[in-house]
Amino acid sequence: MSCIKNRRADGSTSSSIIDDLKGDQSWRIFRIISEFTEGFDELSGLCDAISIFGSARLPPEHFYYQKTVELAEMLSKEGFAVISGGGPGVMEAANKGAILHDQPSIGLNIELPMEQTPNPYQNISLNFRYFFVRKVMFVRYSIGYVCMPGGFGTLDEFFEALTLMQTHKIYPIPLVLFGTDFWSGLMDWMKAKMMEYGTISEEDLKLITVTDDPQQVVDIMVAHREWKDLQRKN
Repeated sequence: MSCIKNRRADGSTSSSIIDDLKGDQSWRIFRIISEFTEGFDELSGLCDAISIFGSARLPPEHFYYQKTVELAEMLSKEGFAVISGGGPGVMEAANKGAILHDQPSIGLNIELPMEQTPNPYQNISLNFRYFFVRKVMFVRYSIGYVCMPGGFGTLDEFFEALTLMQTHKIYPIPLVLFGTDFWSGLMDWMKAKMMEYGTISEEDLKLITVTDDPQQVVDIMVAHREWKDLQRKN
């Protein structure tokens, strides 16, 4: 079987930039297993963690960066660990707010050709090569998701969690979109088009909360933790 490589203007190939596919595929399986093993070992004692997602491109002076720091600090005060993608922007803000208190500030870093440089506010830091392994860690160790304004990666995490809940592959978790100005267009489209075409139900949209209030986010997560504590006792 031949492999046609797309040569770029600089002479490099997309396959060399994205991933090295020349090696023995069986060894890739071992690398994947090792990433799962390391993640499960490092995070095995973690409970009541909130994952915060958002753009790597928002600078510290940006409104939503500052709101993320505020929210993460409030969650940390309530005894929640905070998980981010470990990079700059909103991810940095999440870890920065969390580390102000005596709670785990976790970064699940990913190898990327741009944007992803680990921020200095992580007291637990893991590095992943494979997105799907990293995503398992977010889902496995989070009891709630907060999506700040972000790009494709944030949308990916949002829709993945939404799909897993819709299909009953995971227990329900609070899924919060923070920033009505940013998210209202997406919500309007889902209501106007997806609902109109019947591709989703009204019940599906009830899984999502949109807010501008950090205290509302904290209240939602605290209430969900209390519900989970009851499930653990039963």
